[in-house]
Amino acid sequence: MAYQLEQADLEALLQGGCFFGSGGGGTVTSARHLAAHFVAGDYYPRASVRVVDVAEANDGEAVMVAYLGAPVAIDGAQYPDGPVRAAQVILDKLAAQGRRLAYVAPPESGALGFVVACLVAAKLGLAVIDGDGAGRAVPSLPMLTYAAAGVSPRPALLVSQTGLAVELDVTPADPATEGGNAHQQDVSAIVERMMRPIVGDPEFRQFGGLAMWVMTPEVLRAAMPIRGTLTRALELGRALQAGRLRDTGALLGWLRDHADLRARTLFGPGSLASAGVDTTGGFDLGRVTLAGADGATATVLYQNESLLAWSSAAPAPLGMAPDSLAWFAEGEGQQVFSNGDLLGSDGQLDPALRGRRFTLVGIPAAAPLRTPGGLILDSFMAQVAQLGYLGPYQPLGDVQ
Repeated sequence: MAYQLEQADLEALLQGGCFFGSGGGGTVTSARHLAAHFVAGDYYPRASVRVVDVAEANDGEAVMVAYLGAPVAIDGAQYPDGPVRAAQVILDKLAAQGRRLAYVAPPESGALGFVVACLVAAKLGLAVIDGDGAGRAVPSLPMLTYAAAGVSPRPALLVSQTGLAVELDVTPADPATEGGNAHQQDVSAIVERMMRPIVGDPEFRQFGGLAMWVMTPEVLRAAMPIRGTLTRALELGRALQAGRLRDTGALLGWLRDHADLRARTLFGPGSLASAGVDTTGGFDLGRVTLAGADGATATVLYQNESLLAWSSAAPAPLGMAPDSLAWFAEGEGQQVFSNGDLLGSDGQLDPALRGRRFTLVGIPAAAPLRTPGGLILDSFMAQVAQLGYLGPYQPLGDVQ
């Protein structure tokens, strides 16, 4: 059922989105900064947005809208100008063809992904779809179900906060291959090899607004099999705000009973020993180390999102993408963190987090992300290989 999301709901949404983002999907800091400026006035015509199920989205077309770039670099944005400008270009292009843009589709589960989708929709008088392209956050566009479903990526807009627009138009040599896997791989290669350096330009400041994958209602239903994730994040955030999830056991029970997710503890509770990041080319590249009481450590490697976790006491990985690796802090205070939220202003572990009890939680990936030989799983494994793991995908159920 459709419902209205108010400004007061955004804090719960961004907290739940952060947990489901596998360490990425934007920082709580950046999402909270944007949410704080969501008030009716000169920028937003109203401080609410309509959320609709995929099955209800029949009044026009949808477009995926997101920020592309390094999460830490986005922290200072007050308004989602880049994504709004990118979506406005798509809206105008469709209107010129007698078509109507009615919906914004979130790219992924994450604090920023959900909040930006809602804010862009509110700014332009559109509705936001209750679902996303992964059920977690991802570092690369081919890891989304929009790519795997063969949605045509033409046009694609990357726009800076100040309005500098770059349009991507990759025309396949054979028109019959438009939107197919080979075409999607061509697009992803250009996006990752050309647009990432573009966001590194001083005009972009390591991030920009992306709008691509325009979908009719029929195409949207095929391209978004992972549904209800915005509401799932909202409900988890409300449970966190109400203080009902003070320890890891309570969290795992909530995920089982309310989200039908068989999540489990991969390591901890323990204390954060170190964290570090290098921001370059539109990515946050880093690692976080969690120390256990028995002297063992777990190290999480991330490229914006957490992709691979090792234990000093085990010969095989604790977990790997596309399964999610999420941070959870027990007790009072903020309990969910992206990798970027763990860092202080010097790019190292925030001293205020020393002494907190953290758990690394593993969440099995949604089925569309685990298809053997599929574009999504192959893309994840290629990314994991860049972090040094050259073995096969080991689903959480197989990892001991």
